[in-house]
Amino acid sequence: MGLDIGSKTIGIAVSDELGLIAHARETLHRQSIEKDLEAIADLVRRLEVARIVVGLPINMTGTLGVEAKKVLQLVDDMRRVLSVSVTTWDERLTTVQARRVLLEAGLSRRKRKRVIDRTAATLILQSFLDAERMR
Repeated sequence: MGLDIGSKTIGIAVSDELGLIAHARETLHRQSIEKDLEAIADLVRRLEVARIVVGLPINMTGTLGVEAKKVLQLVDDMRRVLSVSVTTWDERLTTVQARRVLLEAGLSRRKRKRVIDRTAATLILQSFLDAERMR
């Protein structure tokens, strides 16, 4: 399962059982750390997730900014609560790429806003899966 964690939403993507292709799943609207963790844990159980890949918003300079530090805190919380592996993955430019893909698909601004986070999660997960296959 791939996650694109934002301040208001969490985009979710999952892969097929072989780990070849990532698919957009849904967008969670953030409520509190506890409720966010409960929702993620529920998805892990229902979807039988073996591993979570979380996009880490590293600055273009390679440094960790405020948002990356918030993501890392949530990753630490997930590692304490969940029984699956949680890995971070460099997500630089995935939201820009997701926006471009959605624009090229001709989606209206309203529709793009509804799917941008899960599209970014899909790109994060797919790049992770592709890199894993290359190893």
